[in-house]
Amino acid sequence: MSETVPSTTAPGRGSGRRVHRFALAGALATILGASVVNGVLPASAAEAPLSQSGKATASSSERGDLSASAAIDGKENTRWSSAFGDPQWLQVDLGASKAIKKIVLNWENAYATAFTIQTSAGGGQWKTIHTTTAGKGGVQTLNVSATGRYVRLNATERSSRYGVSLWEFEVYGTGSGTSTPEPTPSATPKPSATPTKPTPEETPTTPAPGGNLPKGPVPPGAVRVAEFLAECPYTHRLPDDPIVMPGLPGGSHMHSFFGNTSTDAGSDVKSLLKGGTTCSPKADLSSYWVPTLYSDDKPVEPTGTTFYYLGEGVRDELMAQTRPLPLGLRIVAGNAKATQPDAGSNARWSCLHAGEVGSSKNFVNCPAGKMLESYLDFPHCWNGKDLDSPDHKSHMSYPVNGACPASHPVIVPKLRQVLRYPVSGDPARFRLSSGPGYTMHADFFNAWPEAEMERRVRDCIRPIVKCGADGTP
Repeated sequence: MSETVPSTTAPGRGSGRRVHRFALAGALATILGASVVNGVLPASAAEAPLSQSGKATASSSERGDLSASAAIDGKENTRWSSAFGDPQWLQVDLGASKAIKKIVLNWENAYATAFTIQTSAGGGQWKTIHTTTAGKGGVQTLNVSATGRYVRLNATERSSRYGVSLWEFEVYGTGSGTSTPEPTPSATPKPSATPTKPTPEETPTTPAPGGNLPKGPVPPGAVRVAEFLAECPYTHRLPDDPIVMPGLPGGSHMHSFFGNTSTDAGSDVKSLLKGGTTCSPKADLSSYWVPTLYSDDKPVEPTGTTFYYLGEGVRDELMAQTRPLPLGLRIVAGNAKATQPDAGSNARWSCLHAGEVGSSKNFVNCPAGKMLESYLDFPHCWNGKDLDSPDHKSHMSYPVNGACPASHPVIVPKLRQVLRYPVSGDPARFRLSSGPGYTMHADFFNAWPEAEMERRVRDCIRPIVKCGADGTP
């Protein structure tokens, strides 16, 4: 196996330096032959990476828009970026056993100085096919000879205080075998009861945990990421909270509401289903809300409001067990009463298109012209019985080791909230109605019509297909 000399990049972290990578890759290709250095592009017009039709997972993602799938989408302006720590890994499932001839790593400036490349037939036992402890970043082409369904980059040492980041992780080769059967998950114990029960008209049918459910086909060329989304712009502000303080108008700190236009302290499932919405798609009648952000004591509302529904957090073989979010489900994520940026304050702040700033549980200082971004993941393991609980959290759980715990065995789509505020500069100017940045929290009241939610889970999440706002690939 051999490794090309990486291209040279300027200091900092940004997409503008890709022009230099292309120029250098082209010059080297002229000298050494196009089969040796390829940059981001395939070696020839007819050659496309096997990884581009696969599905990617990773040990972590720095932000919601820097997920594993961004490293295999063939786009020049998207990337995967890990959390700030060692080790980290990025893995692609090719769908079947393939003969692997070449791997191209197109590093962003936050690269790994030490890493291995491994393959596996079934995702269990791994074989190392390349190792280096002197990585220099840039564009690296590794000529290898291996077979496997799964290909993994294991990064064990970072070049900077940031995580590791790849514009593209490309695996080239030819098909050579049949699909490796995925393991059959064992049955999961039934959930235990929790104190709060839903109202009679909202009582859900408790699903039996475990077992794969019907899923839609995988269209040709589909991006293999379990996702659908809703864009739900800001609607109004009120000091109301129909989950934490139902029926008490004015009883809460100020909230900014998105999606359903009718939300107030008295909202319930019936009223939400009769309300209007700012969401795209219009089928989403759910209500989403967060504490209002203030800059210099003036309220500021986000101009970007995306709510992703994802299959992340559980192992791939468990995604086929995902069930729709039940109508009327209420969840609170984050900690409005946090006194410091501890483990309970799970929201993050960052700067859009300014990855050099990094992420934090408190406000960050964004360069002029950049936007302050908040992102938060809701728990997506449900106890299968209750639509709410006394603390509005204990009926839900986050996964543990890639699976839902026995106490919360029902897998539902993970809701990821990404909000982008048109402010930048000194974070001392900012506060939330709940307090410092680490008190960021979010409320979700599910009012998706059941048929619409079921269709998206069937056609997007279970088959691991990236869908748009309309619920189609």
